[in-house]
Amino acid sequence: MKNNISVALWTLTVKEVRRFMRIWVQTLVPPAVTMSLYFVIFGSLIGPRIGTMDGFDYIQFMIPGLIMMSVITNSYNNVVSSFYGIKFQKSIEELLISPMPNWSILLGFVLGGVARGVMIGFIVYGVSLLFYPSFTIVNPLLTLFVLFLTAILFSLMGFINAVFADSFDDISIIPTFILTPLIYLGGVFYSINILPEVWRSISMANPMLYVVNTFREGMLGVSDVSIMFSLGMILAFIGLLTGACLYLLNKGTGIRE
Repeated sequence: MKNNISVALWTLTVKEVRRFMRIWVQTLVPPAVTMSLYFVIFGSLIGPRIGTMDGFDYIQFMIPGLIMMSVITNSYNNVVSSFYGIKFQKSIEELLISPMPNWSILLGFVLGGVARGVMIGFIVYGVSLLFYPSFTIVNPLLTLFVLFLTAILFSLMGFINAVFADSFDDISIIPTFILTPLIYLGGVFYSINILPEVWRSISMANPMLYVVNTFREGMLGVSDVSIMFSLGMILAFIGLLTGACLYLLNKGTGIRE
């Protein structure tokens, strides 16, 4: 039985990876182009006017935030579009009546999102070296750890969005009106230390702040918040969202009519 589950999980994961690799021009190239524009505009043109941020050149300070932004949006979008797609085609029913346990179904979709998110992260890092060749990573282990945790976290968020979505418009509402503003207000382009006390306190309620700053700690060695607290928050959110996803799958919310 365990071998059958392993084969099914592997098959689902490979299917998810092939899904976005088959159209790599649409899934892998656009983030690289978009981030290149960010580096040109904010790094090369505006960056010299801003000067330094936390003791680093502005483009160097911005690199971890842009990588995180790419990982978050791509891992989220991969899962939400894929799972809603099989809901729309009614093929989700075939998965639910198969011998695969619900945790393996969830894991398969999450691994697909993680694969795309991590791949995009490495691509954007490669692009960043074209604009800042001397960039070096201070703590590679912490950087990779946070990279994978972030991809897992937002893959789970994408799964929940897909469960409740009733149309293709629904899968774009949260990324557009919630996810994107939180990312931009999460310290991608600035340090919260430059904000007034009131806005700094408000920023502390943004979960993106902890993800971006923990990743920046791994890459640059600086952070605006406690690293252990941030890692604890990320792991707690992953545990909470995993439980929520399994509950929704077991209950059949948004799936069984």
